[in-house]
Amino acid sequence: MTSINSELIINSKILRKNISYIKDKLERKSKFMAIIKSDAYGHDLDKVAKDIDDLVEGYGVVRINEAKRIRKLSNKKILLMQGVYSQTDFLEAIEFGLDIVVHNSEQFEIVRANNNFNNLWFKVNTGMNRLGFEIREFKEIYNEFLVDKKFTLMTHLAASNDKDCDSNYEQFKLFEELSSQMNKDVDMSIANTGCIMNFPDQTYDWVRCGIGIYGGYFKDKEIETAMTLRSPIVNLRPLKKGQKVGYDGRAIAKNDMLIATVYMGYADGLPLNITDETEVMINNQVARVFGRVSMDLTTIDVSNIDCSIGDWCDFFSPTLPISNIAKSNNLISYYLMTGIKSRVKKIYKT
Repeated sequence: MTSINSELIINSKILRKNISYIKDKLERKSKFMAIIKSDAYGHDLDKVAKDIDDLVEGYGVVRINEAKRIRKLSNKKILLMQGVYSQTDFLEAIEFGLDIVVHNSEQFEIVRANNNFNNLWFKVNTGMNRLGFEIREFKEIYNEFLVDKKFTLMTHLAASNDKDCDSNYEQFKLFEELSSQMNKDVDMSIANTGCIMNFPDQTYDWVRCGIGIYGGYFKDKEIETAMTLRSPIVNLRPLKKGQKVGYDGRAIAKNDMLIATVYMGYADGLPLNITDETEVMINNQVARVFGRVSMDLTTIDVSNIDCSIGDWCDFFSPTLPISNIAKSNNLISYYLMTGIKSRVKKIYKT
């Protein structure tokens, strides 16, 4: 080896494939909003927006600075999914032609003060209990200010990944009852990735698809992980039965073993508490974490595989889904995707 680095490789062809696959699931003629907040879930916002623009009708972000970056690349709809919290941000959003979510009375007062009701999405709480007007409160606002206005009514499902969860049907019922009272110019939006996959008849006018684009949705094997997180082996060490590995000696060799030390740790974005037996891939062979993750290094049991110093260790990839490491460590794919640190070399492949 000469110069070494950990790498995060992003495959844009997989992003496009995932979008096309998910769009084919839609039973209604719903418009597709790609959620690319948090730097496109760590995938590189600018490059992702440029590569998928022909496949989508809009984008969803949280931070206004991300919205402004997208506006330089696309004339499609851009939604600020938490809206704005100040007069300054409201005026800036208008300047850049952004759509704005309104989810509480303080935000609505900014709208009223500017007498500008264009490109608004009103969020109601149907059970997530995080953001959104209570239905009674929204009805009062609608009857007084919005009866003749064009806007989008939205809510957010709390358990869309669980098709059998009763809360989904309770939320659908509340949203349907409210939407039936709106004027004919009001669009509706409830569906995230889980809703599209589990309830394709509930997609209404706009779907807001995030994790499915990037391959973090674990209930459909046709959706592939678009990221490969990998790092090289920098040392191989034989262990005798009974020897311990790493801080706190968590891992104890039950037999003679061979341990690979990999050039990646929690300072690169690996969770500190990854458990022993977490699967990784080396030379297309399954290996397993053995010992506590350090700041810069992780130890792997390679007793039964062929490998050498300099070989790559994949922590997740299109062939080793990110959901594997997430589920085996009580994590979620979102957390892993957005947690990769800047010192990991990012490579974007088109």
